[in-house]
Amino acid sequence: MAYTLVTFHAHPDDEAIATAGTMMRAKADGHRVVLVLATRGELGEHAPEALAPDEQIGQRRVAETLAAAEIIGVDRVEFLGYHDSGMAGEPSNDAPGAFAATPVEEAANKLADLLREENADVLTVYDDNGGYGHPDHVQVHRVGIRAAELAGTPAVFESTINREHFLRLMRANPDIIAGEDPPDEAGVSELGKPESEITTFVDVREFAVRKRAAMAAHASQIGPESFFLMMPSEAFQEAFGWEWFIRRGEPTAARGSSVFD
Repeated sequence: MAYTLVTFHAHPDDEAIATAGTMMRAKADGHRVVLVLATRGELGEHAPEALAPDEQIGQRRVAETLAAAEIIGVDRVEFLGYHDSGMAGEPSNDAPGAFAATPVEEAANKLADLLREENADVLTVYDDNGGYGHPDHVQVHRVGIRAAELAGTPAVFESTINREHFLRLMRANPDIIAGEDPPDEAGVSELGKPESEITTFVDVREFAVRKRAAMAAHASQIGPESFFLMMPSEAFQEAFGWEWFIRRGEPTAARGSSVFD
């Protein structure tokens, strides 16, 4: 039986990092895959030479999203049209049109319309801290959960980071993290959720090469010197060849290897 999977993300490149493998696996298994982004990532940092003359970063990030979606095999890409809110504590968090400042009910109704249109079976959002506390990511959690309630979407999975998994890899292979702005143990310890809270893991190692290509498609944000792309292939496969979720309403003791179980 075919399903429709809708993945809801805050900014371009989030989908490539967090759920690209799950999306690829779903597509390979014959399911419909829809990507929804709250913003165009207008406040993303970028090198000055990354843009063409008169090109805006939001324009570039839309183009990068479409390129990554082609690699992933997405059937439909939609932007909700809100503005990037910037990092936590910045004045842009409260700017008119910022996603983080938008009433949850307003944004949820917009997403719910799409969920109904697609007759979505599965929706992914982020965990309650948005993975790392970004205001737009936390808002994705709130808006997505409410939208699923409004649309009657039966299964909601919170994309998260298995911090213990990454810490084990880093401790076993201290030299695998290189490149620009590599995470350290203290930073990783504050990401995602403890393993004990995670209900669902998806083995996407067979899609690791394509997942890395989808990340590289977001070149304004993930350059060739980033730790994502500098990581040796085998290490990348173990670090990002697993994707982690918390299924809402499911006891943590009930663990599965697929969002479609």
